[in-house]
Amino acid sequence: MASVFVNVAGAPEDVIFALTSSYKADTDSRKVNLGVGAYRTEEGKPWVLPVVKKADHILVNDDNLDHEYLPILGLESFRKASAKLILGADSKAIAEGRVGAAQCISGTGAVFTGAQFLSRHYPIKGASCYISRPTWANHRAIFEGVGIPVKEYPYWNAETKGLDLTGMLATMESAPSGSIFLIHPCAHNPTGVDPTPDQWKQIADVMERKGHFTFFDCAYQGFASGSLDKDAYSVRYFVERGFEMFVAQSFSKNFGLYGERAGNLTIVTKTSEVKNKIESQIAKAQRAVISNPPAYGSRLVSLVLNDEKLHSEWEQNLSSMANRIIDMRQVLFDELTRLGTPGKWNHIVDQIGMFSFTGLKQPQVKVLKEKYHVYLTDNGRISMAGLNSKNVKYFAAAVDDVVRNH
Repeated sequence: MASVFVNVAGAPEDVIFALTSSYKADTDSRKVNLGVGAYRTEEGKPWVLPVVKKADHILVNDDNLDHEYLPILGLESFRKASAKLILGADSKAIAEGRVGAAQCISGTGAVFTGAQFLSRHYPIKGASCYISRPTWANHRAIFEGVGIPVKEYPYWNAETKGLDLTGMLATMESAPSGSIFLIHPCAHNPTGVDPTPDQWKQIADVMERKGHFTFFDCAYQGFASGSLDKDAYSVRYFVERGFEMFVAQSFSKNFGLYGERAGNLTIVTKTSEVKNKIESQIAKAQRAVISNPPAYGSRLVSLVLNDEKLHSEWEQNLSSMANRIIDMRQVLFDELTRLGTPGKWNHIVDQIGMFSFTGLKQPQVKVLKEKYHVYLTDNGRISMAGLNSKNVKYFAAAVDDVVRNH
């Protein structure tokens, strides 16, 4: 008897995970993995932050801890500390009691939780969510998965290798009033291009005038520039302007807790009454999906964020990661300049965060993979964290070849 699922079509592999599998299967000693969005040390190894090791030790030796369920909305000390981290300790919105939070399964879960709520409770039925072109692939999948139509706004200017502010603002102006805009507050993935403070003002002006809903996805606070406050500028500016918003937060990158899935959805509303209603609906929905979130990652983050000495050490760890990536940007730029590689490469140092959008074309990427065993996504995005002093010159020489000859 045939399976009842015999007609189910197979889904394609996830691009990033497939790329990692290809890299691992490659036996060439020169291979370089610039695909995965995870920090690597100068030796090309994963890094457990020293402050995380300390927090691990504290938790393991705490006889008062147990393995009981967390509340449906998660660990309260984690939720409050997460909101304070992104909004600022002196946030007027927090002081006025109109900020809520829900612990989620990392940043992905936070985006899903917010999207699911909007699909059920956003008052403008049929409103589309606008995502940047390009963006993280999961954004489209998540919003379409909950039934929200997805459209795009221009973001990357291929000619200048910078922000297409004109196209972005024009789409915001032409979009129906009350549309949902998903925005990267810092370290845009995949381009590494962020608006300036003046450009953020222009974006906020249009968003306010059109009554659009702001949904920030913040996966790299502190990891981009090395400054927690600088990387939160756009979010705090929008809050000061009086916007209601959702902010998805991930602690995968800035704590190195990739596998612990520690995330938070911060909710900023007009009143505490509205905040309470939103939290109650999110709790109801979360109960039906995960029942309650996992404890260990949130306990680690909460411990560090709520301890002055550990928090200070964490900021030093963050600075170390951010500065190594900034250094690699400079080394790569200098090497391409030394080689006289055709084209302008200043965008390598102008961009920020884990990723760089190189401007390489798909046929050139194909040659990099097949000839040089360098693994990156077909759109030319590279993870700067995969570069180090041992492979950066090799990569630059490979880029020089494909730009000249392919």
